[in-house]
Amino acid sequence: MARYELLNNVAHKDLRVVQRFGGAFGEDVGMIPAYPTEYAELQREYPIFFRRDAESGEYQSVALLGFSRDENLYLRDGRWEASYLPGHVARGPFLIGFQERQVDGELRDEAVVHVDLDHPRVSFSEGEPVFLPKGGNSPYLERVTTVLRGIHDGAEGGKAMYRAFDSLGLVQPVRLGIQFDGEHGANVTGLFGIDRDRLAALDAGSLHALHRAGYLEGAYLVLASMHNLRRLIAEKQRRLQQEEVPANAV
Repeated sequence: MARYELLNNVAHKDLRVVQRFGGAFGEDVGMIPAYPTEYAELQREYPIFFRRDAESGEYQSVALLGFSRDENLYLRDGRWEASYLPGHVARGPFLIGFQERQVDGELRDEAVVHVDLDHPRVSFSEGEPVFLPKGGNSPYLERVTTVLRGIHDGAEGGKAMYRAFDSLGLVQPVRLGIQFDGEHGANVTGLFGIDRDRLAALDAGSLHALHRAGYLEGAYLVLASMHNLRRLIAEKQRRLQQEEVPANAV
């Protein structure tokens, strides 16, 4: 159970956040949410797909990390092996909440940072300090705040973008059937991607509308991210080979 509190430099003055990575922090997962505000960074190292929420029917973009539910091929010996850490992971135990405040005589919802004190990264003895000794925000907290803003803006703006893609028939099912070697393979279902041919066939008016809304770049970034599947497959093959060596040695 999460235990969220409004972050402040008095109650949480000694709060630290552990920076190791692994299953103990819930990171042994095959995919995580991805946000359009980070597509430019993600597409360099992660394949980006879409999934459809079973209840709402709405799409959400995801970064593929492995070929099964609990496989994260970016994790290795307590490290995250990529130069860009996705926002969903980088935010750690923090999230943005909203609090009503009086501004110029009006009640407005203002974004504030909350911390989950039951999150496995939370510590008071190791990790990055959240606040400076005299109470100011640490450089780590400043980075996290930037990440949280990106997540919030991406989650809100992404909804309209996914609807625009879907209305033009660009979001189509993708089934990944992959054979890693003679004995091992994987079938990943439930994913959707941007259909390259349908995007290329759009009329000028539809293309202009996507460009004007700022969505066309997102479509191309998702398509560009597909080359990272080769990286994932190669890493999976490498790990399978490593598993075979001890077995053969015995």
